Amino acid sequence: MEGNNLEKTLQEGNLFRQLNCLIVAHLRHHNLTQAARAVASATMTPLDVEAPPNKLLELVAKGIAVEKDETLRGVLSSTLFDLGTALGYGLNPDPRVSSVDFSAVQDTKGSSKSFPKHETRHLSEHKNIARCARFSPDGKFVATGSADTSIKLFEISKIKQMMLPDSKEGPVRPVIRTFYDHVQPINDLDFHPQSTVLISGAKDNTIKFFDFSKATAKRAFRVIQDTHNVRSVSFHPSGDFLLAGTDHSIAHLYDVNTFQCYLSANTPEIGVNGAINQVRYSSTGGMYVTASKDGAIRLWDGVSASCVRAIADAHGTAEATSACFTKDQRFVLSCGKDSAVKLWEIGTGRLVKQYLGATRMQFRCQAVFNDTEEFVLSIDEPSNEIVIWDALTADKVAKWPSNHIGAPRWIEHSPTEAAFISCGTDRSVRFWKENL
Repeated sequence: MEGNNLEKTLQEGNLFRQLNCLIVAHLRHHNLTQAARAVASATMTPLDVEAPPNKLLELVAKGIAVEKDETLRGVLSSTLFDLGTALGYGLNPDPRVSSVDFSAVQDTKGSSKSFPKHETRHLSEHKNIARCARFSPDGKFVATGSADTSIKLFEISKIKQMMLPDSKEGPVRPVIRTFYDHVQPINDLDFHPQSTVLISGAKDNTIKFFDFSKATAKRAFRVIQDTHNVRSVSFHPSGDFLLAGTDHSIAHLYDVNTFQCYLSANTPEIGVNGAINQVRYSSTGGMYVTASKDGAIRLWDGVSASCVRAIADAHGTAEATSACFTKDQRFVLSCGKDSAVKLWEIGTGRLVKQYLGATRMQFRCQAVFNDTEEFVLSIDEPSNEIVIWDALTADKVAKWPSNHIGAPRWIEHSPTEAAFISCGTDRSVRFWKENL
């Protein structure tokens, strides 16, 4: 009995040591050096202890997800998301390579990489402007939203089959679902991280939930009625919450099971032009970022919803149109109508890189990383071209004709492979994939 108690004590001690190491490494990676020193001193943990960036956040997020799963098992299955794994959804493939460490390389002159050649194909047309697109987390589906109020869902495997030069199975239709349930243009889309649910935010002040496992479904099975134009939507990685960026200056946080709305009580002073163009969660949900019409990029705590950093003049007086996190959650990539694409360090708010040479002053376009974060992609409106930069050197490495009539409105890259979607004012949707 005493031996068992001793073994238990030793195991607990080892667990505490591992936890202390993760806490110190987490604080240090996020540039909270003073706090890291204090914890290291109090727990006798080496200050330079090594741990993968954001390992603590990943473990906490997984623990919360498991705890909720155990608590809600048998409850959620009878309510919102008893949608199974239809269409093989939810099994995310391993990424091709790990994300780029933007802080590791100082002198990058002359080391730009070449962006691989891509082939492109016209997929479909909406009846009005194609305004937005979003890939599913597993990269198996992509959805597009239009000013005609419709949403088209494409299956990537069917797109690739359609692009084969010697397809023997006749014409292939990559559109597997079309949804009609909004009365105003679609602004943004997102996929539930585990279930076959697609959400849309629109100018009719609603967020709608579509079950794409059902071939006959045309309408939403649930609706959130907001008070403002819903400009952007983002699911929490757990799937239990979603954020809505609206004409209101503070993101609206919704519980997807109860639809209860939460607003942060701890917010900075934001002027009348603070409408949110885009909101995105980080990969663990520990933070989210907003890009606003007042030109600001704001970082928010994913638990308390407090604003932890505001970069007020990120894009001067021009609108900030998009913002997204790097995979390691240490940097944010933003785009604005000042024609600048910028990379910011989260811990300090420092501007790390600028990607220049593409003009965007008219549309609410975005800049995106490719799936490996080695390249940044955006639009040049005057030349109607897709522009690609080396993410580390910030050198422009490619400019390709968009093949749209008029500049694209939106560009979205697959999270799992070398492929992306462009949406145009010409109503068309195009798919691009690396030549193999």
